[in-house]
Amino acid sequence: MKKKCSLFLCIALCSFFVQQASAQKGSSYDNAVGMRIEFGNKYGTWAGFSGKHFFSDNVAGELMLLFGDGVTLLEPELQYHGDIENAAGLRWVLGFGPGFAFGNGSTDVLLRPLAGLDYKIQDVPINLTFDWRPAFVITHGTDFNAARFGLGIRYAW
Repeated sequence: MKKKCSLFLCIALCSFFVQQASAQKGSSYDNAVGMRIEFGNKYGTWAGFSGKHFFSDNVAGELMLLFGDGVTLLEPELQYHGDIENAAGLRWVLGFGPGFAFGNGSTDVLLRPLAGLDYKIQDVPINLTFDWRPAFVITHGTDFNAARFGLGIRYAW
């Protein structure tokens, strides 16, 4: 029951933030697609693809598909971006989303908050990201891993 309540809460919060998003697009780019790598002291290194779309100036959605150690991770997430004063193109990011890990004979559901930096190089269609992504596994026995980090490079337009 606790797992279902957690999943319901996550979906409800995502719906709320998407509803609050206005039609105005992100200030430095609207969309981005590219590569991502995630690493840490547990679960090994994962690499794959990432796509991002801004719903408003500060609210974006990202979808990741990562592969590693016999596991495929599909993760949609909602992100809030804020400007960093006197740092053109650099923004801080907070977000969360569910992760679905398929492999090793099972499917696990993860809750994944994130905190990081998003940098769009001015006059060049390149976006770079660095973030901290702890993982809370809520199925097949609970587990927590605080030491997960991600790097991304994307084509942005």
